[in-house]
Amino acid sequence: MNTVKAMVIDDSAVVRQVLVAVLDDAPGIEVIAAAADPLLAMDKMRQQWPDVIVLDVEMPKMDGITFLRKIMSERPTPVVICSTLTEKGARVTMDALAAGAVAVVTKPKLGLKQFLTDSAEEMIATVKSAARANLKRLSARPAAPAVKAETKHNADVILPAQGNRPLSQTTERVVAIGTSTGGTQALEEVLTALPRVCPGIVIVQHMPEKFTAAFAARLDTLCQISVKEAANNDRVVPGRALIAPGGKHMLLRRSGAQYFVEVLDGPPVNRHRPSVDVLFRSAARAAGGNALGIIMTGMGDDGAVGLLEMRQAGAHTVAQDEQSSVVFGMPKEAIKRGGVEKILPLNAMAREIGQQMT
Repeated sequence: MNTVKAMVIDDSAVVRQVLVAVLDDAPGIEVIAAAADPLLAMDKMRQQWPDVIVLDVEMPKMDGITFLRKIMSERPTPVVICSTLTEKGARVTMDALAAGAVAVVTKPKLGLKQFLTDSAEEMIATVKSAARANLKRLSARPAAPAVKAETKHNADVILPAQGNRPLSQTTERVVAIGTSTGGTQALEEVLTALPRVCPGIVIVQHMPEKFTAAFAARLDTLCQISVKEAANNDRVVPGRALIAPGGKHMLLRRSGAQYFVEVLDGPPVNRHRPSVDVLFRSAARAAGGNALGIIMTGMGDDGAVGLLEMRQAGAHTVAQDEQSSVVFGMPKEAIKRGGVEKILPLNAMAREIGQQMT
């Protein structure tokens, strides 16, 4: 792959200094410019257009959302939002993801320099992944970062593997969905297409804490079904989607014929918390052939092992196709491992949920 040309736009001189240093030191990335606001950035972009833009959302002269919408309408370019980890920042970031941003990296209000230095690996991986994003998907829809971990754990640290088949079948159906980069847009397209009466849905979208509540609230206003950030012991019922809270793992459990979720702490799995593998493994165990597992756009391989376990337990399994994915990493890995029964474009997912789960 050619060198990724990056531009940093942030009104904080400290953030610009650290991000430029982090990205410029990474093999395969060159920072071609940094700017304190979008107006200055546009002057620089007339001279050389970047492959990826790292963008703050709250800036003087022109806010990041207005700038993002302008870029996406005129010359779609992968944009990574660098947002503060606050409730206000979460709401604004949801607008950015809806406007076409491909990923989010969070930053605190205090200890910025040290935090950004410690998060260098995440930022580098996110920028490189963004550079490979499917621009057609970005431009077609007018988000989520990994949680850094020293060791890459698998789902065993949360839910040990076991060879037993799930409990006997019930009439209750459940859909488990896992996604990451590009997933906020993808989930919106799928969930808004579902009728009010549909199976209960459990979702892992890689996203930091605070952001999932704002994301779920936004979807709830757009969908016929109910959408909420999951809380421990929430029932999984028809017509409702539960989104795993950022910074927590979510497991599907069953008591008799009823499903519920368990939300718990634990180490990151595949460097993510929540992890798709954890959700899918629990769905394999709790629901077996009553489940539909769907893996959608995202970088990395989280969910590939869990989807295979779902298929082996008798569940139907589906992966989003490459053409409709913003980043094909997660579906590609699941296909490679043999966990995928069917490959579909994004616009066929809602119909598949209806066909498989009736």
